[in-house]
Formats: sequence, C-alpha cells, structure tokens
Amino acid sequence: MRKYTGVILILIGIIIIIWSRLTYNDSEKLIDGNAVQNYATRQRSINWPPYLGGILVIAGIMVSVTGKKDHTIK
Repeated sequence: MRKYTGVILILIGIIIIIWSRLTYNDSEKLIDGNAVQNYATRQRSINWPPYLGGILVIAGIMVSVTGKKDHTIK
C-alpha cells in the first residue's frame, strides 16, 4: 500500500514541476432581470512553487523505498 502512495506522490510532484500554474475561467452573473441577463467571465489562476513538486518527488521516493511489503495470509 505504501508503494502505491509513493508512486502517487511522485506523479503529483512531476506534474507540479511541469505545470507550476493552473488557470481556469470563472463565470459570475452581473445583471439578473426578467428579460436581461449578463454574465462576466474572469480568468483566475492558482500558482504553486516548483520546489513543492521536488519535495513531493523526494517524499514519494522515500515512501516507496522504505515501504513495507504487503504480507498476505494464504
């Protein structure tokens, strides 16, 4: 189980290193009348530092290497 967690951390870390910014569009209603409706679309972004991805990759490697093997009862 820990090995899967480590792999997931590594993948998330690589994604954060590659894309350090996530941009999305947000729509909000400005005018709401009987016959008239007006919307405004704004572009918003989420930024995170690239070193966060490096920390996640290192943590994922450590979790994968130090993870215990799954013991199943047969």
